Amino acid sequence: MSLKKFLSTMIGVVLVFVLVFGIYSLNITVSKAGSKKVKITLMSTKGEINSQLEDVAKSFSKTYPNVNLEIIPVGAGQSPFEKLSTMYASGNAPTISMIDSSDVAKFKSYFLNLTKEKWVKDAINGTLDDITFNGQVMGFPFAIEGYGLIYNKQVIEKTIGKFNPSTIKTRNDLENLFKKLQQKKVTPILISPLDWSLGAHYLGIAYGAQSKDMQKNYEFIKKLKTGKVNLQTNKVFNGLLDTFDMLRKYNYLKNSPLAGTYEQGPQLLANGKVAFWFMGNWAWPQIKDANPQNSEYGFLPVPISNDPNDFYNKAIVAGPSKILCIDAKNNSKAQQLAAKQFLNWLVYNSDGQKAWVYTLSIIPPFKNINLTPNDPLAKSIISYLKEGRTFRTPILPSDHWPKVGASMQKYLAGIIKRSQLYTEIKNYWLTVK
Repeated sequence: MSLKKFLSTMIGVVLVFVLVFGIYSLNITVSKAGSKKVKITLMSTKGEINSQLEDVAKSFSKTYPNVNLEIIPVGAGQSPFEKLSTMYASGNAPTISMIDSSDVAKFKSYFLNLTKEKWVKDAINGTLDDITFNGQVMGFPFAIEGYGLIYNKQVIEKTIGKFNPSTIKTRNDLENLFKKLQQKKVTPILISPLDWSLGAHYLGIAYGAQSKDMQKNYEFIKKLKTGKVNLQTNKVFNGLLDTFDMLRKYNYLKNSPLAGTYEQGPQLLANGKVAFWFMGNWAWPQIKDANPQNSEYGFLPVPISNDPNDFYNKAIVAGPSKILCIDAKNNSKAQQLAAKQFLNWLVYNSDGQKAWVYTLSIIPPFKNINLTPNDPLAKSIISYLKEGRTFRTPILPSDHWPKVGASMQKYLAGIIKRSQLYTEIKNYWLTVK
């Protein structure tokens, strides 16, 4: 063999060795990177399921042992918008933020575009509408929730006999039922004086019940912003507040209407101290804990008139509520990937689906999931959905519930009259840009 040929052969051997060793080293590096522990955080704004979310996080880590999911609870009374604003201001945003639909638009420049995620095509029709901007999906719909008048069927039937919810078709029907309960020494209802319950949920009905056409509801809000709506003559607002006036006559907290807490509600309802509570299905874990022996509950709509054919007397508010968004600013690519894995685990992993539905008692907004929560409130909502007896409220500004909720609190306590309430609502909308 000539020297030239020998050198050429040796160079080839060296190149092959370098190439093989390089690939081997790369594989080691990739392997080490793949096994590296990743910590992600989830800001929870559903305080009623924080302990259950901790259990779900542990279940997720069994599938993804390299991911540590930490739950960051938002304090009672603090709005998701305020909490997230503070965390971004400090440069310490959570990997996943659980926020209200109304807040997604304000933070969308901080969030990851999720349009190409597999679950987008499996989302129930309409559930992505409020979180899609210029064709980009900026959040993950976490739950279908509903609210109305939760009734304790067991205590009602024990007091006045057989109860058929479908017979309550008007405001007068509901008041007649309340009178019967009161005569038997059962307090008909609890109105929890929480600004979010009064401002976002109760008064939210007034915006959603203007029309079955959501576009017209948004046009109504545009007119509110320009002062072109006379609430004094608005049929829906007046009807809803007529019902509110009736409800507060029979309120458990009638003598101290602003003294109640959220935690009080499940105890009073579950233990038969009240027959009704204005609240949503998110309260089920606390209701169940307060009285595990009773599972006979359901929803009645909040009637807004005495017309038995009024659609809104037969329907409850139900739709996607909390949204999970992934941070694109303060968290690494590895953390973002882990967050995506968590969302996919919920939608497509059997353990994830069970944790979502059974542990958290949530109705998932995805067509591929056929599981149903065991709780009666979720089942009640599903029955309303199947019967086409639900409606949605338009997205309201983030400060609507603390500001207008405070006005509703004053009205609940009799501090202001209806005309003054309307003035405060009007003045609020004139300040909204």
